[in-house]
Amino acid sequence: MKTFNNTFHHSSGFVLVGFSEWPKLEMVLFVAISVFYIVTLLGNSGIIILSRLDPRLHTPMYFFLANLSLLDLCYTTSTVPQMLVNIQSHWRNISYTGCVAQLFIFLGLGSTECVLLSVMAFDRYVAICQPLHYTVIMHSRLCQQLGAVAWVTGFSNSLVQTVLTFLLPRCGQYQVENFFCEVPAMLQLSCVDTWINEVEMYAAVVVIKVIPVGLILFSYINIVRAVVRIQSSEGRKKAFNTCGSHLLVVIMFYGSAISGYAYMAPKSNSAKLKGKLLALFYGLITPMLNPLIYTLRNKDVKGAVKKLLGREQEQEWNMA
Repeated sequence: MKTFNNTFHHSSGFVLVGFSEWPKLEMVLFVAISVFYIVTLLGNSGIIILSRLDPRLHTPMYFFLANLSLLDLCYTTSTVPQMLVNIQSHWRNISYTGCVAQLFIFLGLGSTECVLLSVMAFDRYVAICQPLHYTVIMHSRLCQQLGAVAWVTGFSNSLVQTVLTFLLPRCGQYQVENFFCEVPAMLQLSCVDTWINEVEMYAAVVVIKVIPVGLILFSYINIVRAVVRIQSSEGRKKAFNTCGSHLLVVIMFYGSAISGYAYMAPKSNSAKLKGKLLALFYGLITPMLNPLIYTLRNKDVKGAVKKLLGREQEQEWNMA
């Protein structure tokens, strides 16, 4: 098995074990992750640029979608570059400060996305259930406030969990059983009873994940009721297309994130691998798919792309 550099002493840093136990898998993952990361950067950057340039996308839905894309850009960038460097150089070390920062940023962004997805569900609920009052209810100030609530809530949760996690004594243990610093992996390094941290973590799961899921379910139950009452098949199809993209993103993100807690303390190598692949899914694959899911059947975004490309071609012809 391929060895890796772990010359840092535990007092000055940690070793990110990652996928080092599966060296052949690492090389495949390096290529795949590099491609996925580039697609993630391009797709989410494209959403942000289009939502700024095209006036037709200056609506609450695309305001929140641009927030989600910005969040996903930062979310993947907080872990993926470090992971690629580790795989390529076999230098698995991360400084203590770097680990704290990575955990705080990754957890803060993940928590923010949980809340933001529930806000987006509320936006769809108002759009379909209260269409005549949509512009009055979802005015720009409310959208900004809802967006701010999502970001503040997410990073407040992250601050509390990060502080509690790094206050635990580790008694010389410094090998993190993942490719990035996260709360479950860091709790495994502790040499004292972590039940207080685990209770706090599961309480945070209820607040950050379960309650938003409940709000999303409430929104979609009412949306389904409203859609069923729509007389025209075209109207029903448009409503389902609009909500279907968001619902698919919710299922992928929440499903993989919540399932990750099942592998919080894996005993076997296969369980470790499953847990790491699951973390890779919600840390990279979901952010990569979000722009594709939202744009493939979205006429507004397709129109904005064609308009932007047409404008660039016109400028090229004028210059020629």
